[in-house]
Amino acid sequence: MKLSKPKQLSSSIESALQQLGLTARLKQYEVLERWPSIVGEHIAKVTNPERIDRGRLIIRVTRSTWRNELTFLKKEIMVKINTAMKQEIVNDIIFR
Repeated sequence: MKLSKPKQLSSSIESALQQLGLTARLKQYEVLERWPSIVGEHIAKVTNPERIDRGRLIIRVTRSTWRNELTFLKKEIMVKINTAMKQEIVNDIIFR
């Protein structure tokens, strides 16, 4: 029996995740976890990212005044997220 060349564990895990269709979902969770570093501490204090559903990021905002302000910054925030993740994950943001 001929043995194949050993693979790194990380590449094997990545391959398994792709085969199971979990890669995209993990990237979405990564956005939620990295939210403070992407948008900055000031915005992170007044927001809570809840979930990503079909490319729409749902954000809970503490005050309506902040919700209005963030609505004006929506496109900029989406660019920051997608740039940080090196792929388009978010195509809309809903502030609630």
